[in-house]
Amino acid sequence: MNCYNCGCQLSEHDFCTACGADVSLYKKIMMLSNRFYNEGLEKASVRDLSGAINSLRQSLKFNKNNVEARNLLGLVYFETGEVVAALSEWVISKNLRPKKNIADDYIDMVQSNPTKLETINQTIKKYNQALLYCNQDSKDLAIIQLKKVLSLNPKFIRAHQLLALLYIDAEDWPRAEKELRKCEKIDVGNTVTKRYMKEVDIMLHPEETANIKTPKKKKKKDGEEIFRYQSGNETIIQPIDVKEPKGVSLSAIAYLAIGIAIGAAMAVFLILPARIQSAKSDVSQQLKTVSEQLTAKSATIDELQLQLSTLQREKDELHTQLEAYIGTDGTLQTMDDMMEAINCYLTNPEDVQSVAEYLERIQGETILEETSETFQSVYQTLLLNVGPVVAVEYYNDGVDALKKEMYPDAISNLQKAYIYDETNIDILYNLGNAYYHSGDAENAAIYYQKIVELYPDTERARKSREYLEEIESAQ
Repeated sequence: MNCYNCGCQLSEHDFCTACGADVSLYKKIMMLSNRFYNEGLEKASVRDLSGAINSLRQSLKFNKNNVEARNLLGLVYFETGEVVAALSEWVISKNLRPKKNIADDYIDMVQSNPTKLETINQTIKKYNQALLYCNQDSKDLAIIQLKKVLSLNPKFIRAHQLLALLYIDAEDWPRAEKELRKCEKIDVGNTVTKRYMKEVDIMLHPEETANIKTPKKKKKKDGEEIFRYQSGNETIIQPIDVKEPKGVSLSAIAYLAIGIAIGAAMAVFLILPARIQSAKSDVSQQLKTVSEQLTAKSATIDELQLQLSTLQREKDELHTQLEAYIGTDGTLQTMDDMMEAINCYLTNPEDVQSVAEYLERIQGETILEETSETFQSVYQTLLLNVGPVVAVEYYNDGVDALKKEMYPDAISNLQKAYIYDETNIDILYNLGNAYYHSGDAENAAIYYQKIVELYPDTERARKSREYLEEIESAQ
């Protein structure tokens, strides 16, 4: 265990031997986190996954950096079919410990298989669709969707529980019990499963609920003894010491006729449900086919809508880029400015300021490296011809503004001067001073450093080093 303050290894003392920090409470918190982790590990080993999740969450409440607890929690989530929750825990674990972390293997196990990722995605979509069907009271469609979910992810315990709940609602108790047994195999301690199973047991095994364990003798109202016992799901009542009547009486004939009538009625009632069940199966199969067709069409529609959104976004981006290049009169603004600069230079070579304005506008409108070689060549030619004169004007204006402590104006003018003449050490030095006195030490250091690197043996370089030392000491 390491100290939370300095990171040194802790000893048996209640204080850090390196920095002296009180670590008594810290040790108790770490011990509680480890205790809950061990408890979660024990529960997970006996498949009490719900209890393991609760214990591991408690462990992380005490120590959110407990990587082992977080990795184990991800495994438990994965075992219950909660793949998204598992991936979330493993990603957090990987960020806490980037190297030598087994969470890397778990994440690669899931992400390296595109088919498995698609299966997980389909599982989530179909489960959400089943929930939607439940809200719409389309329970048959919900059952179909949940069966598809479980065919893709048999360990998805929430899908098993929802399917069991739908069977309970339909009073199909044997199927509900079957699904709940599957839940118990996955997670023996799940309270939702136990609550549902209790309701199913009451309906399927009422005699166990009533604590009927052994056959008992009972007496009828007229004093006749009877013997009651259980055979499967049926309760058999057998009278004791009943004497058989001699001969054939009218009552026996009547009982025989009643028995024949009851038999005929039972035959009708047994045949009719079978036919009804067959019709229901045909309808269910048709509903399954229609549901699959609707799901496929829905996926196609979603894909087309996504493509439409992507094309619309690309169209908007291209339209924005086109508007940035096209001027108000429909011509390319950058080319128009270049032609104006050339025309101004040819007609009035003395008006270098106007030519410079056009060049500055071109620089702000486009990325020169992305233009053609001819365009760049013309731009550089104009820049070389007007640059020295314009650089002097901007430099003088910048120095005047610097003397008047008008630092924003000084920075603006000196930056323009630097564009036209990058070899002038005075421009660099005064630009660094303007940033320094305006309080922007970071940019000032950039220009002082350039002077030191480009002109190391000059007076300007010596003063720049002094300014750099002041900036470093102030930080």
